[in-house]
Amino acid sequence: MPALVQKTPMPGLRLSAGITLTMLSIVVLLPIGALLLKGASFGPGNVWEVVNRERVWTALLLSFRLSVFAALFNLVFGVLLAWVLVRYDFPGRRLVDAAVDLPFALPTAVAGIALTTLYAPNGAFGQLAAQIGWKIAYTQWGILLALIFVGLPFVTRTVQPVIEEIDREVEEASATLGASRPHTLRHVILPMLTPAALTGFALALARAVGEYGSVIFIAGNIPLKTEIAPLLIVIQLEEFNYDAAAAIGIAMLLISFAMLLAINIIQIVSRRKMGHV
Repeated sequence: MPALVQKTPMPGLRLSAGITLTMLSIVVLLPIGALLLKGASFGPGNVWEVVNRERVWTALLLSFRLSVFAALFNLVFGVLLAWVLVRYDFPGRRLVDAAVDLPFALPTAVAGIALTTLYAPNGAFGQLAAQIGWKIAYTQWGILLALIFVGLPFVTRTVQPVIEEIDREVEEASATLGASRPHTLRHVILPMLTPAALTGFALALARAVGEYGSVIFIAGNIPLKTEIAPLLIVIQLEEFNYDAAAAIGIAMLLISFAMLLAINIIQIVSRRKMGHV
C-alpha cells in the first residue's frame, strides 16, 4: 500500500505537512464547511427560495459579470505593465513598480472613498466625464473601476517573475530565424506567460468577486442596478437573517468554484501543451 506522504531526504516533512494541513483546515476548510452546514440545516429548498429572487439574481449577475470584465482588463493591462517594468528602463520606473502594490497596502474603504471623491459628479475626473455626458460614480462603471483597481496587482506581480526568467536570447533567436515580432510574441512569449497569466487572472477574479469595501462607496447601492451580492449578504446579517445570508453565500461559493475550476482546467491544458512544445 503506497504511503500517503512520500519519503524525502529533507527532514521535517511529516511535521511541516501536518502543520500546513492543520492551518489549511482552520483557515479555509472549516469556514467553508460551516457555511455549507448552515445551508444544509436551513434546507436546500429554503436556500433556493432565498436565491431565486430577482434582486438576488441581479446582484449575483452584476458581481460576477463585472468581476470577469475587470479580471480580463487586468489580464491584458497587467501583463503589459509587467512587461514594461521588466524589459524597459525609464525615469520613474521604480516609483511605478512600487505604486503597483498600493492596492495591497491601502485599506479597501479608503480606496473606495478616494475613487468616489475623484469620480463623483463634483470630483476632479467626474466633472471632466460629465462634460461629455458620461457618469462614472454611482453606476456600474464605477464598480468596474474599483474592481480593476483592487485586482491589477495580482496579475502584474504573478507574471513579473516569469518575464524576468525569459532570456532575451530566446527572442533574438526567433528573430534570427526570420520570425516577425507578432509571430515571436504569439508563438514564443505568450505560451511561456500563459500559465502565470491565468493564475493572476484567477486571483484577480477571486478578489473582485468578494470585494466589498472599495465598491459600496462608489456603487450607489441601488437595488436591481448597482447592488452587489456581498452587500446583500451584509444586509441580511444586519437584519439577523443568518440563514438568508448563508444561502446567498453558498450561491456565490458554488459559482466561484465553477469558474475557478474552469480556469484550472485551462491552466492544465496550457501546461501540457507547453510540455509537448
